[in-house]
Amino acid sequence: MTRYQQLADELARRIGDGTLRPGERVPSVRHACRSHEASPSTVLQAYALLESRGLIEARPRSGYYVRARLGQTLAEPPVSRPGTDATALTVSDFIFDILDSARDREVVPLGSGFPSPELFPLDRLARALAVSARRLDPWRSVTDLAPGNDELRRQIALRYLSAGVSLSPEEIVITSGAMEAINLCLQAVTRPGDLVAIESPAFYGGLQAIERLGLRVIEIPTHPRDGVDVGALAEALERHPIRACLFMLNHQNPLGACVPDDRRRELVSLLARHDVPLIEDDVYAELHFGEPRPLPAKSLDSAGQVLHVSSFAKCLAPGYRVGWVAAGRHARAVQRLKLSTSLGTAVPLQAALADYLHHGGYDHHLRRLRQALASQTARAIAAIERHFPPGVQLASPRGGYFVWIALPPGADALALHRQALARGISIAPGPIFSATRGFNRCIRLNTGHPWTDAAERAVATLGEMIRAQYGG
Repeated sequence: MTRYQQLADELARRIGDGTLRPGERVPSVRHACRSHEASPSTVLQAYALLESRGLIEARPRSGYYVRARLGQTLAEPPVSRPGTDATALTVSDFIFDILDSARDREVVPLGSGFPSPELFPLDRLARALAVSARRLDPWRSVTDLAPGNDELRRQIALRYLSAGVSLSPEEIVITSGAMEAINLCLQAVTRPGDLVAIESPAFYGGLQAIERLGLRVIEIPTHPRDGVDVGALAEALERHPIRACLFMLNHQNPLGACVPDDRRRELVSLLARHDVPLIEDDVYAELHFGEPRPLPAKSLDSAGQVLHVSSFAKCLAPGYRVGWVAAGRHARAVQRLKLSTSLGTAVPLQAALADYLHHGGYDHHLRRLRQALASQTARAIAAIERHFPPGVQLASPRGGYFVWIALPPGADALALHRQALARGISIAPGPIFSATRGFNRCIRLNTGHPWTDAAERAVATLGEMIRAQYGG
């Protein structure tokens, strides 16, 4: 065995026994040279070998890190198989009842839809807010009405450009969070009674928006790793008068799925042929665990039919409720709807975010945030592997902060939700992600909070409850 193989095997053992945990930085090349009395070429060969084994990954300008090995001992859930008929929604009351439980700070927040606020540069944002408020031109209260602050829209357009998407700031409308953007987009491209294609399972906020607007849905089968089934969508477009699609192509909530680039191109081409707009909910795109960032469908849109929705809530500024939509040829309609509903988004918050983006630091924050989320997710999945019974299936995410779990036959997610809440643990049961309240054997767990002893105990308690439910 060569020297670099010996070094690689030694580091692999330290990763295997938990000395080096997922998301942690391995010794720098210089440090490894000193501690192992090896040449730089030997260390680099060892690290290359560990990369080829999938144990570490190189991060630009940062070094080498232990790769998050997510759910490798658990089977993947099957592709969803929803019905092929249109559905009228009556889900909001049911969803509100479930989600109210996530507000209690004494509850272990595995059912929360939000990451920990401790992961964000809130002090730096507060300073930017104070400065922008002192310097705020009073006329901004008028000029920053929809479509929004010019500098913020320019900074967002620059973020698009860095992701390979060239668009004008004039196409961007600032909104009060991504949910308002989704509502405005649906209103711009549909009328009450129209049919909207959604994923199965789907983000419950989208289901609520569709219900509120009097729309119907058709659920499209969705793969837990590769996202929405484009072939099934093509069949649905032939059978039904679909007026819009609402999809999450990057790190989908709740599955964590990411649509491969070739299928993404196929999807955009298919919808262009049918002249059906795509509302692309892309709020988790910045939270990828690997490199590079996945492309938005917007980057493939030549017809202006993709309305790309995103927000700062998940990646920078929770609580600020500032989002946007790059609405393509529907931008003017979205802008008018924004003006007619809420006039504009909070002016000082727009100015503060524009200042923060202009002065840098965002990419540094994102690198740290991604590392934290990847590490937390890996530790959560390791706990699930330790404590959950045989027969559990898990969708391994490549970004975001959610884990989707299919429980063994006989388990009941709604009953588990009630039992867990009585023990101070929240979970998100599968039926809230379904137009027909399906997925009753599935749960979604949040990995967006620092992994603590309390979280570990909560997962162990869930495992005991699941065993008790079905006798495993």
